[in-house]
Amino acid sequence: MSFDFEQMVRSKEALRQRLAALPIAEKLRLLDVMRERALAIRDAKPSEAAIVREQADSYPSKNIR
Repeated sequence: MSFDFEQMVRSKEALRQRLAALPIAEKLRLLDVMRERALAIRDAKPSEAAIVREQADSYPSKNIR
């Protein structure tokens, strides 16, 4: 996979121009959709599989003299 930085910049600018050209009602609708997604993500409970627990290993103690 190669990254063309100039192409990414052009793509972002094109997206910004498309969003800027939208009517205000459509922009508000998109804002509502993003707000709903943010609430869903915030309210989601992490699954047990996603929780990482670390157990302390029992290493032999070193006698430092």
